[in-house]
Amino acid sequence: MPIRIVLADDHIVVRQGFRALLERHGFEVVGEAPDGREALRLCERLNPDVAVLDVSMPLLNGIDAAHEISKAKMRAKVVLLTMHTEGQFVAEGVRAGVKGYVLKTNACDELLQAIWCVSRGEMYLTPSISSTLVQALLSKDNSPAAITGRERQVLQLIAEGKTTKEIASILGISVRTAESHRSNLMERLNIHEAAGLVRYAVRNGLIES
Repeated sequence: MPIRIVLADDHIVVRQGFRALLERHGFEVVGEAPDGREALRLCERLNPDVAVLDVSMPLLNGIDAAHEISKAKMRAKVVLLTMHTEGQFVAEGVRAGVKGYVLKTNACDELLQAIWCVSRGEMYLTPSISSTLVQALLSKDNSPAAITGRERQVLQLIAEGKTTKEIASILGISVRTAESHRSNLMERLNIHEAAGLVRYAVRNGLIES
């Protein structure tokens, strides 16, 4: 049977290109998602073998989506697609349960190999970032301001322009809890205005500039 894949990227042209590549090589793309939350729903409903996720996606970034997939013990092995080579991103992805890490600039050459590797239970890292991963994992300070996963989700939604009420609805929490996460986040980062949070989110790859 072919390897079944859920593909998530917020750019439809990119998804179409990757879908054509994958299907041309015998993989079965069972679902496509424009954001991380839809990717989670598809993985839960369709039970694919592999989830190919962009890092910078609306509502839920690829790293946090990978963490949710791992936490829910879903079958899907996650391959991240990204433009970021910083060790911080790679280390965060590994901790979130990511099994493959492919730069978008190399995706046509490496994505197929990554999917084959993770479907066999192996790990795939694009060669150009292997050394950055080692350095990041050895570093004592490789997570941005040590914010929690939930705070990172709140940060992304704030940076996307969502109100506290909208954030609460998206995350399935109370408005008061959402306000608490927002306050804690600003305190940890020592950033006290929305514009500063947006700049921080862009620098750390949670949203695209």
